[in-house]
Amino acid sequence: MNPIQIIESRTVVLPRENIDTDQIIPARFLKGTDKAGLGKAAFADWRYAADGTPVPGFVLNQPAAQGCAVLVAGDNFGCGSSREHAPWALHDFGFRAVISTRIADIFKNNALKNGLLPVVVDAASHAALLAAPGAPVRIDLAAQTVTLPGGREVHFPIDGFSRYCLLNGVDELGFLLSQESAIAGYEGSR
Repeated sequence: MNPIQIIESRTVVLPRENIDTDQIIPARFLKGTDKAGLGKAAFADWRYAADGTPVPGFVLNQPAAQGCAVLVAGDNFGCGSSREHAPWALHDFGFRAVISTRIADIFKNNALKNGLLPVVVDAASHAALLAAPGAPVRIDLAAQTVTLPGGREVHFPIDGFSRYCLLNGVDELGFLLSQESAIAGYEGSR
């Protein structure tokens, strides 16, 4: 996992509420266990017509979405069933953070464990982001702030362990392995 410290990017705005994990990545794409290539399946039922051609009006098919690392979604993002493939698909597409007013707990936990930063902001800040597609934002994980267009900073919550892991680019297993000498010392003293 790559460390996340600062994310500076334009935003992609998907203002729909209650986007569930089956909309993020439909079940037919869940057969594999490899994360690579899942970005092309992100929002597949909205991005592609029945014949597989891109839907021109869908936001991720717009040239302005290319290279954006921050997705601003409607309220209650990531609800529905637990599937790690959802954050995998978003990460593989190129997103490093998702901003909303509410992010489902299971999605949030899966995202944090896979290098995708879930950012929950207040309703007024969220409304400002929804109203400004493509606007530049700056997310500072160490300070736990999002700098909105216009320069206003808003704070977002994240638990200390997840913050540590993301800042250092380690998952839970990586963290445990980094403690090997302390574990060995403890076991040796028993």
